Amino acid sequence: MRNEEIFIAIDNLKEEYLNFLIDLTKIESPTSYKKGVDDACNLVIQKALKKGWAVEVLNEKSVGNPVCITMNGHLNSKPIILSGHMDTVHPIGTIKTSPVKIDGDKLYGPGVYDCKGGIIAGFMVMDALEKIGFNSRPIKLVIQTDEENSSILSDKRTVKFMAEKSKDALAFFNLEPYVKGFVSTARKGIIRYEFTVKGISAHSANCPDGVSALTEACHKIIELEKLKDKDGITCNVGIINGGTVANTVPDTCTFVADVRFASKEQLDYVENLVNKICNNSTVAGATATVKQVSFRTSMEENEQNLNLLSKVNEILQRNGFEKLTARRGAGGSDAADMTAYGITTLDSLGVSGKNMHSPDEYALISSFVNCAKMLAVITLEL
Repeated sequence: MRNEEIFIAIDNLKEEYLNFLIDLTKIESPTSYKKGVDDACNLVIQKALKKGWAVEVLNEKSVGNPVCITMNGHLNSKPIILSGHMDTVHPIGTIKTSPVKIDGDKLYGPGVYDCKGGIIAGFMVMDALEKIGFNSRPIKLVIQTDEENSSILSDKRTVKFMAEKSKDALAFFNLEPYVKGFVSTARKGIIRYEFTVKGISAHSANCPDGVSALTEACHKIIELEKLKDKDGITCNVGIINGGTVANTVPDTCTFVADVRFASKEQLDYVENLVNKICNNSTVAGATATVKQVSFRTSMEENEQNLNLLSKVNEILQRNGFEKLTARRGAGGSDAADMTAYGITTLDSLGVSGKNMHSPDEYALISSFVNCAKMLAVITLEL
């Protein structure tokens, strides 16, 4: 009976929260634009305060302030955590060329799928639960603010804030984009390296007297780019800078390698390989240094997360929803950090859509409601 009540409550809230999501998506919030991320978070905070829910904020100088909103905070039972990140990859001005719009079942806008839609679906779940008098346990909505750059700018303080607010949780559900029928129980980690290659400058007419840093960089890039195991280690060199003018042998070249790995063993292999590539030169006289510029741990599949998935599937199938199949997500996620902290976690339970990180990003409006109903029944019966 309570499940029927919650479904009705969510259906009744659909229009209100769809408009809320539209308003939120119109606020541009790339990771490095603190004001925009804070403005977006404040929109959610104000709605939470009007409902009388507790709000905790970690004040940050260089990134948006992460937020924890708690409903039923007076209860002592273990909370359920709903979480998503407010920051996006879309630069300021994207909203002019890719405006927020509805086309049938599709809601277009920067960050609407990854993952503002998930955040608002989570908020709607809390509102609907309150409306039916749910008082079994606390529910928290934890909003991350610098997920897209692996929390470099906050030096992982935002991640630590999330873990602190979730440390005693019954379950942590990360509302990253949902792929129909699947849930992420594992994700690759991400490590980025910046190489600086040094050579000797010379006029191009006398290029044999020089040592091309750019040529040496190319040899190193080719070796790194051999890492292309979709289920294991991958490498993409996405940035390279070298040279000044066409008639001078470049004496400096830098490039950044983005490496993805699935396990601690693979990370150890990567670290050894990167040092080997850095220290071995193909072009005589060239030298190189390398430094790690960012790191995100991998989410390795474990028994406690799989046990949670089993319980979730029992609840979903009992209520007419599809069974979720465990998979490894290709990208990084805060769910990996929560798992590393020992918090029981499932990932990718947000809204459905397509084209994340592109100008054509959209979320399916129908999935917005389905997401909320799935999360609601899980919360009621877990």
